[in-house]
Amino acid sequence: MDTRNWTEVTEFLLLGLSNRPEMQPIISGVILSMYMVAVTGNTMLIIVACTDPKLQAPMYFLLSQLSFIDILLTTVIVPQMLVQTMTGFQTIPFKNCITQLFFFMAIGSMEGHLLAAMAYDRYVAICKPLHYSAIVTRSLCLRITLTSWLVVSLNSLLYSMLAAQLTFCGNQVTHFFCDITPLLKLSCTRPMINEMLIFTEGAAIVISPFFFILASYIRIGAAIAHLHSATALKKTMSTCSSHILVVLLLYGSVIRMYLRPSTSYDLDQDKQVAIFYTVVTPMLNPMIYSLRNQEVKDALRRLWKKIQNVCVSGNFQPTIQSRGIQHPIS
Repeated sequence: MDTRNWTEVTEFLLLGLSNRPEMQPIISGVILSMYMVAVTGNTMLIIVACTDPKLQAPMYFLLSQLSFIDILLTTVIVPQMLVQTMTGFQTIPFKNCITQLFFFMAIGSMEGHLLAAMAYDRYVAICKPLHYSAIVTRSLCLRITLTSWLVVSLNSLLYSMLAAQLTFCGNQVTHFFCDITPLLKLSCTRPMINEMLIFTEGAAIVISPFFFILASYIRIGAAIAHLHSATALKKTMSTCSSHILVVLLLYGSVIRMYLRPSTSYDLDQDKQVAIFYTVVTPMLNPMIYSLRNQEVKDALRRLWKKIQNVCVSGNFQPTIQSRGIQHPIS
């Protein structure tokens, strides 16, 4: 790798979400609140998916992985943004910026692959219910997850290395984190290779899961069309609705952000879209799955009762021994 850029641009200045100082405390408070809700909600889903005996199906393994991805995605972006917003120290070293870009792109791409695996799970469950347990196993889901991590990591490494070799004409990034779009905007010359990769190899990595999801739901739709039972139809729609909504939230923002030429970039609007998929969507995902999935709601209730029982038992008052019988101290 050509190391000249490491000395020419040693750090970037992240301009953040707003240039108005009076707005910084409000922005910090809102973002921090959403971040805490996202982490708490996704952590609860991971706990119930891993510990509840009734949620040991492969679908809930994939759901726990999706929640893990959402926690990683917000954690890669939000804590640094909050520190910069509250302290006013908005610089980030060049190497740290490229590292953040790598993790952001890998984690963001991984979310689409997990949603594709979940779509396949729903397809088999609805279209081939008698063979579901033989086809969709936990080991298959684990292999899909590990393979997807390998693919997205190699893709992100390629993008990060190419971004590190760009010649930058300035260091002011019109964004609140190091994303590929604002970095390309800082390039002194039009980065043709990077843009070609975005529309070819990048599109294949990011958009191919979307087409797989679309194909899966076309097959599911064909199967639903043959259902004559209103109860079965309602159950099928309830099973798929949460997943469809999460897919629309993710790919609506991804297509808006990345699949367009650099000449049409509007970095101010892009920051608003970026907040949506880095903070809002990870916050909404556990709500969508918990509110629209009865099994998850029941598991969360059972977990809450366990937590209450632990808290109550932990608050028991000391006892005294009297004639072999324990009595609470009044």
